[in-house]
Amino acid sequence: MAVALIVAAGSGERLGAGRPKALVELAGRPLLAWSVETLSAIAAIEQIVVAMPAGASAPDGTVGVTGGASRSESVRHALEAADPAEVVLVHDAARPLLTGALAEEVLAALGEDPGAAAAIAAAPVTDTIKRAGRDGGTVIETLDRRELWAVQTPQVFRRAALARALDVESEMLAQASDDAWLIERAGGRVIVVPGSAENLKITTRVDLRLAELLLAERERGGA
Repeated sequence: MAVALIVAAGSGERLGAGRPKALVELAGRPLLAWSVETLSAIAAIEQIVVAMPAGASAPDGTVGVTGGASRSESVRHALEAADPAEVVLVHDAARPLLTGALAEEVLAALGEDPGAAAAIAAAPVTDTIKRAGRDGGTVIETLDRRELWAVQTPQVFRRAALARALDVESEMLAQASDDAWLIERAGGRVIVVPGSAENLKITTRVDLRLAELLLAERERGGA
């Protein structure tokens, strides 16, 4: 069995909504509500812990904790509050179009590979990627996109491996762009599960509008 941790403590500043991102509405419901509904329907998940902004209440049926100064610090807080379970699924509330099928695929991938410390959803990169200076300028190299994946959540971990990876200074947690990087840094093996471009991250108003259109398509398809 597994526990799920949802990271929902982001400010949403780039959305310009004047409220935490997880509480911004998508099709009449907070972003967070979509992920909670999807994960609650997965039989293997026994508990959901949500890292919330200070002073915000977690949804009914979940356990709420106050998020940290960085994303991975929020994950650490949520993990400390979670019930014992050997497998931990971590998901961002900013990806509200998560499907139960994808979550179950990532859970299954880790279960089928005893030597892996983590399994992550990711989408193949379709654009040509060039490496240049931080502020642009001269191209240093063109990367082989056949080997590049755009990382998403959910990410599924063996609990002991995740706890060890998170047991570092806050400065190191702040450097982590995702939790799988901490696993890699600690020497753990991470496997990739092909995700979907529809599992997009809400960062701007354009993303929010696209998510609304995709949800409308799903509703028509299920009618």
